[in-house]
Order: sequence, then C-alpha cells, then structure tokens
Amino acid sequence: MMPPPNPQPWLTEDVARFRDSVRRFIAAELAPRLEAWRSQGFVDQAVWRRVGGMGMLLPELPETWGGEGGSLAHQMVLQEEFARAEMPVSSSVHSIAAHYLLEYGSAAQKARWLPRMARGELLGGIAMTEPDAGSDLQALRTRAIREGDSYRVSGSKTFITNGATAGLLVVVVRTSEAPGGKGLSLLVMETEGLQGFSAGPLLAKLGQKASDTTELFFDEVSVPAENLLGETEGKGFAQLMAQLPFERMLLAVGAAAVMERALELTLDYARTRKAFGQSLFEFQNTRFKLAECATTAHIARIFVDGCIQSLLDGRLSPAAACMAKWWCAEEQFKLLDECLQLFGGYGYMTEYPVARMWADARVQKIYGGTNEIMKELIARNL
Repeated sequence: MMPPPNPQPWLTEDVARFRDSVRRFIAAELAPRLEAWRSQGFVDQAVWRRVGGMGMLLPELPETWGGEGGSLAHQMVLQEEFARAEMPVSSSVHSIAAHYLLEYGSAAQKARWLPRMARGELLGGIAMTEPDAGSDLQALRTRAIREGDSYRVSGSKTFITNGATAGLLVVVVRTSEAPGGKGLSLLVMETEGLQGFSAGPLLAKLGQKASDTTELFFDEVSVPAENLLGETEGKGFAQLMAQLPFERMLLAVGAAAVMERALELTLDYARTRKAFGQSLFEFQNTRFKLAECATTAHIARIFVDGCIQSLLDGRLSPAAACMAKWWCAEEQFKLLDECLQLFGGYGYMTEYPVARMWADARVQKIYGGTNEIMKELIARNL
C-alpha cells in the first residue's frame, strides 16, 4: 500500500504510544470475546470496568475528574482503534455522555459521576431520539414537570445505544412549551433501581450487533432537580448543538479507520485469491477498483486529520463537522461495498470481516444526524 499521509501535529509521540497500547489491549483482551458479545447483543459490564481500569475509556478527562489528563486526540485514536477492530460503538456514546457532564455539569455533578464513568463503573448513554422525532430535535415530546425539588418525567425514547446497559443517561426532555428548542433541557438519570424507568427488549439490528439498542420508557419518573445540566432550564438545545461537532468527529474518525482496514483486508485477499490461473489483483478491473478505494481512504485520512487538528485548536466549525460526518459515512459505505464485491461469495459470509463491516457501516449515514440533515446544515452556512 501507499505510505500513510504525513501525520498532523496532533499525533504526538504520547498519542502514538497510547494508540499502540490500545491496539495491543484490544487484540489481547477484547477481540477474542467479540463474537460472544455479538451473540448476546451487548458487552458485559465487567468489561467496561477492565477498560476503564486501563485508562482507556475517558483518557481525555482531567485527572481531577478521574481521567488521564490527556486530550481529545487520545479519545480520537481510541475510537479509531475500536472501529478498526469492529468493536461496538458503546464506548463512543459513553464518551459523548461524559462530555455533556464535563462541559455543563456543576462541580458537584462532575465529582459525583465522572470518576465512576472513567473507571467503567457507570456506562453512559444519550437519550434523544423518540418514536416521532429523530433528526428533528425540536419535535421531542418527553416531558419533565418541575414539582418542588424534583422533576416528574414521562415519555419514551427509541434507538438508544447502551439503553439496556447504561447506568447513567443524559436525557433530553421538554421542560416548557416554549417554541422550537427553547423548551428543551438535559436531565441526568442514574438508572439502577429508578422507579418508573424501564428499557424494552434489545432491538434486532442489521449491524452493530455487539452494542445494545433499546427503547426506553419513563412513567412518572422522579428525578432530583439538582440533576439538571446547566444552571437554568431551556439550555438543552444549545448544549446539544455545541456538542454535536465532537460526536460527529467520533463518527468520522471511525469511518476513516474502517476504510483503511477494509482496504488492507481486500488487498491481502486479492493478492492470494486465484481465478482463471492468476490472482484477482492481476485483473485490471480489480486493480482499478482498489486504486479508487485507496484514493478515497487517503483523502478521508487527510480530511479527518485536518478536522481533528481544528477540533483540538478550538476552531472546528459545526459545518465542517457535518461535512466530515456525511462525506466519510457516505464514502465508507461505498468503499465497503466495492471491497465486499471483490470478495465475491465470501464477502457475503459474516465470518469474513468485510461482511460485518459492511453491515455495521450502514447506520453511519443515519445516526449522529442523517446525511440529508448534514447537507442541510452545511447549506445554511454557504
């Protein structure tokens, strides 16, 4: 293969060493158990404690709040390595939930929850989507009514990653009838023993089978008012908009890593698989297809690396994050489809990584904001 693009300044020696440690840890302790997690539909809680104990859940958190004092670059390479190894998206969602607390939580809230999340004792989740409201966050209807020192929450959510296993949820609720997103707020809920809260059965999905996805139900759930994120109600929509670029970059870096891994696997297969007396790679069509895939993966890497640097510098615009999310998701699926085709019938067998990657990649164009919504948001900034 062509040499990788020159690394961006964000890929320091410390970050590179962390990547190597993560890759070795995944190969030794996580990858051998992945098939069992796919079969049961979730990752065992004890695993997250082990990952957290290795400092590989929230390495970017300040040491004050239980992290390793790293930067967002550490979380980015963590997600790259998880994606490359077909690990579930549970850890990226966990990181997103933690960042809502880090950015908007009070000192007491951070001290209460972040160290436990960093250690893997509490798996985090984000409860946004509802049966009648997906990308249109302003249409969310789950209600939280203030009653003295608590809120009474009623409603439901769907397609929630970590829904069945999360011990802590950041829930988007409507605290007033103010128009648009002005009535939305974020409430934090600890789910263990929470009366009135329940999770539905695991939803059967096309891909991402090792991450649990469920419906959530809130039946007059009482939540302490002190669990509100932010000093006042009505800040939820702005908080969501401010954090979505980080979420979308997590998706983009995973897409870039999967493209590179799929290309590696397909090159190896094409050079060893024989047809009509020669290797697949010796056919011009195969070489042309792989040349196209290599170019796409190369462009994605340069684009994503530049966006990560902008994120670390505090200058990544929401529009650029949308560009990264939609383009990488789109090209990831196209590339995987080409690679699967080159594997022929074997590519349709789920024992081959390319088949699983193909299935896992399809949702990339949907979650984190559909690709159609990404284009609309970009267009508004033209």
